[in-house]
Amino acid sequence: QVQLVESGGGLVQAGGSLRLSCAASGRSFSTPAMGWFRQAPGKSREFVGTISWSGLTTYYADSVKGRFIISRDNAKNTVYLQMNSLKPEDTAVYYCAQALAFTIHNDAYSVWGRGTQVTVSS
Repeated sequence: QVQLVESGGGLVQAGGSLRLSCAASGRSFSTPAMGWFRQAPGKSREFVGTISWSGLTTYYADSVKGRFIISRDNAKNTVYLQMNSLKPEDTAVYYCAQALAFTIHNDAYSVWGRGTQVTVSS
């Protein structure tokens, strides 16, 4: 069983940057895709972006495209989310998740971390 642990969240001013990490431990990290999602208070969880196993293919939600970058280091069993030009509307709990297929759909992600809080002040 794989466990995912997010870190790197915190409080940042608008326009600032944060880098989140998602460390995987357990049986296998070599699944086709890792994704990032977020959930703001009172809202449903939304897709942020995903990366293929090779790291060569990524896909982002329109709301973060051009500002966020996902990368992965399979040797370290870690996925990263570099968040730049942060906006107050990026405030949310950010989750990483693991999937067997490269997809944006929450239901395809079978293993989830517990999340890390990101707060962007105006």
